[in-house]
Amino acid sequence: MSSSNWRTPFVILLCGGIILTLSLGTRHTFGLYLQPMTFDLGWSRQTFAIALAIQNLVYGLATPFAGMIADRYGATRALIGGTLLYALGIVLMAFSTTGWEFSLSAGLLVGIGLSCSGFSTVFGVVGRAFPPEKRTLALGIAASAGSFGQFLMLPYGQALMNHFGWHNALLICAVTLMLILPLSTSLAEDRKALALAGGKQSIPEALREAFGHSGYLLLCSGYFVCGFQLMFISVHFPAYLIDQRMTPESGMMALALIGLFNIFGTYFWGWLGQHYTKKYVLSVLYFTRAVTFAIFLSMPLTPLSVYLFSSAIGFLWLGTVPVTSGLIAQVFGVKYLATLTGIAFLFHQVGSFFGVWIAGYLFDATGSYRLMWLLTIALGVLAGLINLPINDSQIVRPAMRPA
Repeated sequence: MSSSNWRTPFVILLCGGIILTLSLGTRHTFGLYLQPMTFDLGWSRQTFAIALAIQNLVYGLATPFAGMIADRYGATRALIGGTLLYALGIVLMAFSTTGWEFSLSAGLLVGIGLSCSGFSTVFGVVGRAFPPEKRTLALGIAASAGSFGQFLMLPYGQALMNHFGWHNALLICAVTLMLILPLSTSLAEDRKALALAGGKQSIPEALREAFGHSGYLLLCSGYFVCGFQLMFISVHFPAYLIDQRMTPESGMMALALIGLFNIFGTYFWGWLGQHYTKKYVLSVLYFTRAVTFAIFLSMPLTPLSVYLFSSAIGFLWLGTVPVTSGLIAQVFGVKYLATLTGIAFLFHQVGSFFGVWIAGYLFDATGSYRLMWLLTIALGVLAGLINLPINDSQIVRPAMRPA
């Protein structure tokens, strides 16, 4: 729990939500830069896509370590360090002229920064601040704030680009991101009280326990598919619509609608996870995503179909996050929640890496995203199936004998 009275669960949830709004919202604007940056700098789409694919991979690889730092030394330290790296990466993105410079800035630095300022760091504190009967719903509200960030920051980023150009828009976004620094102080916890909670289990022991649990591995595998699907849409959907002779504003509006409906959807799926069996909720969500992709692909492409699809997929967008995190807390407890959700998120980001990269590769090879759409549908069905057999019973650990 918090170390002083003003850090109530409500304050933690509010400030944590704003942090996710800024961090994740800024990240979701990057797809808007694909068309103008590749045109102005003479890059291929694969050059841009590989940098964001690296970002997602680094984001995933670094998140377990960020979670360990947050669980061991406090979320505030992780957030401050991550935000500074994140902002630096965005500034260097603006000054990149070659593919390797863009991969270093947008890929490596932003990826590390995101790992410290994303879901796992915030969820660890929020999960410990709320009792089990309210935890999944609280995580859903926090995740909804990240969804609101997508809705808020996309029009903000597009307006900056329209008025100041993509270079200056990136610099202004980096300054905006620094608002996370004062907000991070609200997530400081009483480290002594936390050390006494959850028994004497160490981080290595918690990792061995998780990786020896088949349900955890299945859950992580489903999360791989989630990342694959979402980052394909986030990065490539605006360019896909421009290819179909729609305006850049149509792509921005599509992503903004995803963010808007994600606010309600994430809360809804978090509520479902609080009241019904979480593994079944996840399966239903993945199956519904696959059906939504299939219907969109079979329909004539019009502004109406794009906006209907964006609204539907937005409702399904981040619903996996609170339910997956709540299921991890249900099975393993909350002492190392940031660490274990961070490892699950690694799987998510490996999926994101392949989702961004394979889409760029298939487009450059075939001139179309159609094969990518079909692959996205097939993986959605697979994710729905592998969540069904998860063992979601709480682990009962033997009591520690007194010294």
